[in-house]
Amino acid sequence: MQEVTILDLKATKGRILGVDFGDTRTGLAVSDASRFLASGIGYVSPGGIQKTADKVAEVAREQKVSAIVVGLPKNMDGSEGFRAERCREFAGLLREQLEDIPVAMIDERMTTMSASRYLNETNTRGQKRKGVIDTLSAQIILQNALDRLKN
Repeated sequence: MQEVTILDLKATKGRILGVDFGDTRTGLAVSDASRFLASGIGYVSPGGIQKTADKVAEVAREQKVSAIVVGLPKNMDGSEGFRAERCREFAGLLREQLEDIPVAMIDERMTTMSASRYLNETNTRGQKRKGVIDTLSAQIILQNALDRLKN
């Protein structure tokens, strides 16, 4: 399946899965059916890009989503580096497994910073923070996508 944009997802209806891909942990969030609110649903850490894609595809089927949004880490000047390449590769693996579900990418600049700021404000520290930051980042990525779809 070819790469789609966030705006292409307007043609779909139903829940969307948000993904913050990481080599260690991959955060996940899902929208409600009306696409108003993103909710974090945790993270997966099966190890390796292929196993992670397999697990996220499994979650997408379980959650019965109609689309997926993967965060694309860009540099502040808009250029893309190694992390962006990895995320594009990951999105490609998802597209191969989920031919009937469109996978779009969205600029995720500042999401980890926003998640960190929120966790600082709520005084979330240590091991608990590690488990929450990827989920919260996925939630922010997805909420940004939902907000773009509304306009």
